Amino acid sequence: MGALDGKVAVITGAASGIGLASARRLHAAGAAIVAADRNEATLAAAADELDARPVAGDVGDPATWERIVATAAEAGGIDFCHLNAGTAIGRADIGALGDEEYRRIMAVNFDGVVFGARAVVPTMAAAGGGAIVATASLAGVIAFPGDPIYTATKHAVVGLVRSLAPTLRPQHITINAVCPSLVDTPLIDGEIRQVLAGSGFPLISADEVAVVVYDLLVGENTGKAVVVQAGVPATPFRFGRPPAPEDPAAVANAVPENWLA
Repeated sequence: MGALDGKVAVITGAASGIGLASARRLHAAGAAIVAADRNEATLAAAADELDARPVAGDVGDPATWERIVATAAEAGGIDFCHLNAGTAIGRADIGALGDEEYRRIMAVNFDGVVFGARAVVPTMAAAGGGAIVATASLAGVIAFPGDPIYTATKHAVVGLVRSLAPTLRPQHITINAVCPSLVDTPLIDGEIRQVLAGSGFPLISADEVAVVVYDLLVGENTGKAVVVQAGVPATPFRFGRPPAPEDPAAVANAVPENWLA
């Protein structure tokens, strides 16, 4: 008997990297897996390995989410959702940014999280609750000049997660972001991999990130952006408070403390 027997987990970007590692961990605990990915060949292999229900499609397309929710309903509902699909541009020069590549990264990295949350929350709420984890990045809480657009999408994911948490809490739904440093996944191409190896910069394994994802899905925290870096324990990022108004009456009506967790 597994700890998650009878539970259903939806995972995007499930055919490789963090998504596949997360799917493996949840499957090992007994959860039924609904695996979504654009790459049909690698998705089929992952589905065979995990006895998962595959959904091939683009997470930036709302129609894909209709199919994901319908597939999950056949499996018994949605208890957990890991919104993990992501991509990068790898370019610092804003002047060289193309329209299509900009629309593509926004669709995958941010629209996929927005549409995913919108799709799964009603099902979770109707069942009495659930848990969502979105894969952001260390670049979601710091500046990363090497890829400003990627950084912008990950900041957006963190902001969405922190802002949704108070609204979802009454429905017994938790939502958190996992913010890893550089992870050994297919997004790290050969050239970047060689540079990192030459510099001695440590890559995190996808399995290390999956451990944190699992703990967030089964835990009680919500609205957290948990940083994962090599050699240190996973830690929720501490956001600073904005400057407070000097007027005492304004302070009394300021943003509630739990909105700034």
